[in-house]
Amino acid sequence: MARAGLDTHTLVLAAAELADEYGIEEVTLAALAAKLGVRSPSLYNHINGLSGLRTLLAIYGQEQLYKVISEATKGLSGAAAVHAMSKAYIGFTRAHPGLYQTTLKAPEQGNTALEAASDKILSLVIHVISGFGLDEEGNLHAVRGLRSILHGLSTLDHQGGFGMPLDLNVTLTRLINTYIAGIRCMGSDTYDKLN
Repeated sequence: MARAGLDTHTLVLAAAELADEYGIEEVTLAALAAKLGVRSPSLYNHINGLSGLRTLLAIYGQEQLYKVISEATKGLSGAAAVHAMSKAYIGFTRAHPGLYQTTLKAPEQGNTALEAASDKILSLVIHVISGFGLDEEGNLHAVRGLRSILHGLSTLDHQGGFGMPLDLNVTLTRLINTYIAGIRCMGSDTYDKLN
């Protein structure tokens, strides 16, 4: 019988806290049970094992990331929206390093809930980038490029890879300015002549 007050949402929130504090690999059913003060078998009343928990965490992570970048870009467009989204993304990775890790892997085909959460973020980013005049394929390449920049910066930041006494926010602003100049070029005839 399920313990009173224990539900799937409570488990996911507790697992997210564990992930952020210790890393996603340390999120185990035993660790989660210990955090909640229950025995591991009682977790199965709410989740489908560790893989089920990881899927729920990934969905939750995608939802939280979407919420953060959606709020940051509300009412903005063009370069201002890209800058706001980038700052919000980096802020999310700093505040939730473990939960962020759950958002990285592309969802397996057939995992409709995770696909929907992932598609929601993709649609939002494409909407932000759509003002730069790229075609559908160009938008997708631009999304990949932006994600690569933000993931690379956040990973190096989290791993302590920036030792110089330079403001990382300035680095981010300059990177995004360069990125925006690049996607503006992608939308022009000049880009095709460069290749």
